[in-house]
Amino acid sequence: MQCHYCDEEAAVAVEKDHIKVGLCEQHLRDRMDELSDSEWLEEVESQIDDSLDR
Repeated sequence: MQCHYCDEEAAVAVEKDHIKVGLCEQHLRDRMDELSDSEWLEEVESQIDDSLDR
């Protein structure tokens, strides 16, 4: 899967409202800094932790 914002390989894929989005490491960091919805942030962090544990 490619990053939603660029052509880089996605480091993680996150899902919200049944929409899966791939993010490269740089865009993941950028978007985490911008997120203000703490409930969604916790969900994304959980998905990232799960993908890293595999």
